Amino acid sequence: MHIAIASDHAGYELKEHLAKAVAGAGHAVTDLGTHSTEPVDYPDYAAAVARAVVTGRVERGIVVCGSGAGAAIAANKVRGIRAAVAHDTYTAHQCVEHDDANVLSLGSRVLGEQLAEELVRAFLEARFSGGERHVRRLAKIAALEAEAAGPQPPGSGLGPSAGAV
Repeated sequence: MHIAIASDHAGYELKEHLAKAVAGAGHAVTDLGTHSTEPVDYPDYAAAVARAVVTGRVERGIVVCGSGAGAAIAANKVRGIRAAVAHDTYTAHQCVEHDDANVLSLGSRVLGEQLAEELVRAFLEARFSGGERHVRRLAKIAALEAEAAGPQPPGSGLGPSAGAV
């Protein structure tokens, strides 16, 4: 499988470790940065992975930031991405089996290297079940994405009402 991986500065060391582990497991790895612990903005790197996945350049992606939350939020803004934060193996495999997740987001300040490797292994070994209820739910998620492509709602933090109390 071809995997894109990226991180912000907080996730850099774990990303480096995981890239080697994923390659060692026989997967092709495309490292989209960052390449140091110098502060950077995680949305840039999460978006790079997300775009690589939706364009078909890679099959799945892994993003790493301090908590995993910010990178997942950013990746999920790219239409067609289903990024999940996982800090346990059940979530790491079920997000693929039931939700067809295509990006795994990890928190470097929450996980050790060994657990992170187990999560990545569970994510990469999992396959979407294709069950009727899961397909139906994914169609609803696609409809939400299409709806979201319209004008931003008031209070979304984007647009004229941003910062309004």
